[in-house]
Amino acid sequence: MDGRILVELARQTLTRWEGGRAVARYAVSTGRNGAGERNGSGCTPRGLHRVRMRIGEGCPVGTVFRGRRPTGEILDDELAAAYPERDWILTRILWLTGCEPGINRGGCVDTLRRYIYIHGCPDAAPMGEPCSHGCIRMRNRDLIELFDQTPIGMLVEIRN
Repeated sequence: MDGRILVELARQTLTRWEGGRAVARYAVSTGRNGAGERNGSGCTPRGLHRVRMRIGEGCPVGTVFRGRRPTGEILDDELAAAYPERDWILTRILWLTGCEPGINRGGCVDTLRRYIYIHGCPDAAPMGEPCSHGCIRMRNRDLIELFDQTPIGMLVEIRN
């Protein structure tokens, strides 16, 4: 597999690499609580990961997911106003699994069991600053572009 994804927490960017060169760069929003691997921390886990599952292919932009399943809702102003504190998971999900035992795999540091995703969020949500509960949030249109170029198994490195 030629491609990989690099998430840089300090820069709040996600870069897709192919053949040793950057082919796309996006602003993201990672964990409000910073970097960290422990379950329940609200932090974004560092290290080497892989895309374990791709969820939502073909769903409309703004599709709302709960428990990794589409709810049948599409986020609009009325729905957003009804649930202002909700951590919206929208459009697509790239579910990550850690590759490093004891760092981001297994026990209380398991990225997969922490349900860490790359996912869409409301257009009004800030990008370029840490605001998530640990996941990597992206603009919906950017996420669709990334999703379409990201197979299961693609490496994802998350670093400071």
